Amino acid sequence: MEKWLVQAGHGVRFDWGPAGASVLAEEVACLVVVDVLSFTTSVTVAVEAGVRVFPYRWRDETAAVFADRMNASLAVGRSAATEASPWSLSPAALRRSPFTPRLVLPSPNGSTIAAAAGDRVVVAGSLRNATAVGQWVAGQGFGTVERPVAVIASGERRPDGSMRPALEDLLGAGAVIASLRDSGKDRLSPEAAMAAAAFEGTEDVGGAVTGCASGRELVDLGYAEDVAIATELDACKVIPVLSDGAFAAESEFCPVGGVW
Repeated sequence: MEKWLVQAGHGVRFDWGPAGASVLAEEVACLVVVDVLSFTTSVTVAVEAGVRVFPYRWRDETAAVFADRMNASLAVGRSAATEASPWSLSPAALRRSPFTPRLVLPSPNGSTIAAAAGDRVVVAGSLRNATAVGQWVAGQGFGTVERPVAVIASGERRPDGSMRPALEDLLGAGAVIASLRDSGKDRLSPEAAMAAAAFEGTEDVGGAVTGCASGRELVDLGYAEDVAIATELDACKVIPVLSDGAFAAESEFCPVGGVW
């Protein structure tokens, strides 16, 4: 892989979507997935409640088969939630839903990015837990030139299937990167530095996310509460880490001494 493409020589790197994750995953030791509206926000809400979250790439009939195999409940699309199947990609719905110990959460973007990481450490980051994620990743020794971390903004999909860079994910990724830098990991690539600058230069993060294209879409569809939860800046201290195919709080499986 060309060094310029993988932002070689930098401890903290930044890219977009599943394609960017695939490029950087081979070159880093840790990957932070950021999908603010709403995959990684939903992961934080579920993991806070003690749920193990299994990411799944496809939102089709195979998701139910996978959920059965994992002995897990299946989250459906926001509009498909029912009393019998109340779990969905909506963070607000997850807060109201009955507890389930294991949940399959289909997400074409966030789950695909997590899968691209291979055997690297994968963390779910959002605006809700950005500072905690940055501090934890730095504390594990990631974010150096020798053990780089890639922060991936998921982005959204246009009607033609192409990726649409999404402001909410830029801000979420920038918040994680700013925390990494503040934790002493200052070898940022220019791409990572600009993402951090975008976050730090936004005076009203909640207003920006609510007013951007993705936020307006959810508000117009009646999911303003999801946007409000997604912009609870640093309200969550839980670090969801992928292990054995599921996101769970890092303390559940982090090795003795806290070092991977």
